[in-house]
Amino acid sequence: MNSREQHSAYTKAKARVQREKGFYSHLIVYIIVNVILLFLRNDVIDYFTMENKSLDFKNWFDWNILITPFLWGIGLLFHGLSVFGKGTVFNKAWEERKIKEYMDRDDF
Repeated sequence: MNSREQHSAYTKAKARVQREKGFYSHLIVYIIVNVILLFLRNDVIDYFTMENKSLDFKNWFDWNILITPFLWGIGLLFHGLSVFGKGTVFNKAWEERKIKEYMDRDDF
């Protein structure tokens, strides 16, 4: 591999790492924000401050509560698909790599 090809490969790999890093940052923010929103709900706060600890869980399934994680989750899904592409987890290259890995292991 010559210097030009090596630089091109490095540039592509670096861009891929940056996209993956952006996705994982997005995922972490999604989790943190939605956990905070869950615990800021009045029902949850009331649960920890009440004496009898009875909580009406049917109120938790209100659309107003679920709209943020649902719509943001759809956006996160598309972000993940744009970074990793569809079918990248269990594609043919993955199968071949796993077969080779198992064949190379001594304890198999």
